Amino acid sequence: METVRILGTGSYLPPKVLTNFDLEEMDLDTSDEWIIQRTGISERRIADPEVTTSDLGYEASLKALDMAGMTAKDLDLIIVATITPDTCCPSAANWLQAKLDAPHAVTFDITAACSGFIFGLNVAEQYLKNKTCKYVLVVASEVMTRTLNWKDRATCILWGDGAGAALLTLDKQGHEVLSSHLHTDGANGQDLLMPGGGSKTTPISHESVDKGLHFLNIIEANLSFRVAVKYFIEAIKEAAQFNNVNIEDIDWFIPHQANIRMFQNISKTLKIPFKKFYLTLQKYGNVSSASCAISLDEAVRDRSIQPDNLICLPVFGGGLTWGSALIRW
Repeated sequence: METVRILGTGSYLPPKVLTNFDLEEMDLDTSDEWIIQRTGISERRIADPEVTTSDLGYEASLKALDMAGMTAKDLDLIIVATITPDTCCPSAANWLQAKLDAPHAVTFDITAACSGFIFGLNVAEQYLKNKTCKYVLVVASEVMTRTLNWKDRATCILWGDGAGAALLTLDKQGHEVLSSHLHTDGANGQDLLMPGGGSKTTPISHESVDKGLHFLNIIEANLSFRVAVKYFIEAIKEAAQFNNVNIEDIDWFIPHQANIRMFQNISKTLKIPFKKFYLTLQKYGNVSSASCAISLDEAVRDRSIQPDNLICLPVFGGGLTWGSALIRW
């Protein structure tokens, strides 16, 4: 029976590193110890000023295509998950298609904040299952550091830049996507948002800039933490129950890389050994939609993931959005 399979993964991080010690020098009233205790983050990557979201996605895509032994001309569809596109129009996916030279691929972006990679996987599944497309490239790419107020300690310590990618098809061989699950709660989407930049504050004005409306804001951080933990847990349970597997039988949990204390809480609540959480946030911070995709690729390439491993990818993001995927490697 043909099912949705992953043929290759890829990731890319900008070379520039911003450490907690660097942040100490920015008059933020913070320290390496304070940041690590509250987030688990030690450093993050920063894209150079001329580098765009599609540039990061291009590098990750090349690695995914190489692992699959394919070229961009084989692609039928390119989906980019991002909240930091190169331009509002055209989409980041359009820019990426041109850079990859993938003339046969239809392209579009998905906006689902930190849950974007799983939303992209789910959309790719539908195109593959109805046989509209044969090869789909899902890319999650973000330049989050350009959304930040570098004087706001609560937000600027969290985020980084990077991209991850996965190439999917419908086949009898490859790493099987058993299921994916999506949820949204628009009524509470105001808790994590960027107020400016859309039709609500267009055109951009001196007033909107002076008010800081074009920076990413986290409202009620403690509440957001509790809500995220709740939905991470629900997403893990849903993936396990849908596939009739026990949570303890899952080999790896590769979540959206938000905050180490969240995963310590989830580990304790669900009685999951903490060593089963594959985390990269200490190196890269929160890379929004890309963090889950980057971590999956790293786990594949460092051979943490072994054949027949069962992998759960739970995510949570602004919007509110959350969900999960379960993969048999």
